Amino acid sequence: MLGRRTLLRGLAGTLLAVPRPAAAQPAGRTYRVGVLRPAPSDARFQRDFDGFRHALREGGYAEGTNLTIEYRLRPGSSEAILGLAGELVRLPVDVIAAISPVAVVAAAKATRTIPIVAVDLETDPLATGLVTSLARPEGNVTGLFLDFPELAGKWLELIREAVPGLTRVAVLWDPATGPAQMKAAEAAARTLRLQIQPLQARAAADLEPAVQSAVRERAGALVVLSSPVFNAARREVAALTGRSRLPSIMAFPGYAEDGGLIGYGPHLRRMFEQAGRQVVRVLKGTAPREIPVERPTDFSLLINQKTAQGLGLVIPPSLLARADEVVQR
Repeated sequence: MLGRRTLLRGLAGTLLAVPRPAAAQPAGRTYRVGVLRPAPSDARFQRDFDGFRHALREGGYAEGTNLTIEYRLRPGSSEAILGLAGELVRLPVDVIAAISPVAVVAAAKATRTIPIVAVDLETDPLATGLVTSLARPEGNVTGLFLDFPELAGKWLELIREAVPGLTRVAVLWDPATGPAQMKAAEAAARTLRLQIQPLQARAAADLEPAVQSAVRERAGALVVLSSPVFNAARREVAALTGRSRLPSIMAFPGYAEDGGLIGYGPHLRRMFEQAGRQVVRVLKGTAPREIPVERPTDFSLLINQKTAQGLGLVIPPSLLARADEVVQR
């Protein structure tokens, strides 16, 4: 069933190095949590990330009392992010919360002893070698991973339901994070009898040419696969597709709040709460090798009714009924 739903938690993996478990909590100690993310902070990120801080407070760790959060939130190349990870290692921090595939890889390169809690929506941790088992990690990496290529089929199903008579769909993907999603989209398109037009975009500058290409090739809609690049540019994608009168769906529910037609994906605040609870376990002394990797458990479907009206679309009542929120602005 689409909309908010509960998925089974995955199990976790292993690394070769033996991590340094967090020490027992001595009285009066202040703990340091490093947050690594290759993107600047904004109001939406802070709103979602408050779930992380909330989980830490519930676990007994509050900023200003026994906790300091060291933020490294800056865009940059892989080398630049590796440098930021090195800064956190040298402080040192007690645990690194690494947000995005680039951040997770950088943190794993920077240390094999400091625990890392990943928040990564694009990577298969087994295939990439970040972990070697999904039941009991043996290294210093655990966290939340979402490598669900089958979601590509859900996005295609949703946009086809929203756009009557749809036969051709453009699919925007990032080669750095989306090959498995793209393959899944191609397979789903064959099942759904849809023609797809793959469009590559590696950076924000590639977005406008990609949307223009979709319009030129007479795509009836656009599916935007999961990528940190696309998530950071949600408002831009929404504006581009709105001006081009191109119905669209993105992997992040907030896309509909930003003016896009449909957003379907993990509920980000709850996802950060999950990650925060894992960090609490580390700070209380559980080694990451003993903490199973999890999947995001809550998914949300948002539909922007105002955008639909601007596109001349009448969203079927059956689809509106499944939405967690119908955005009217």
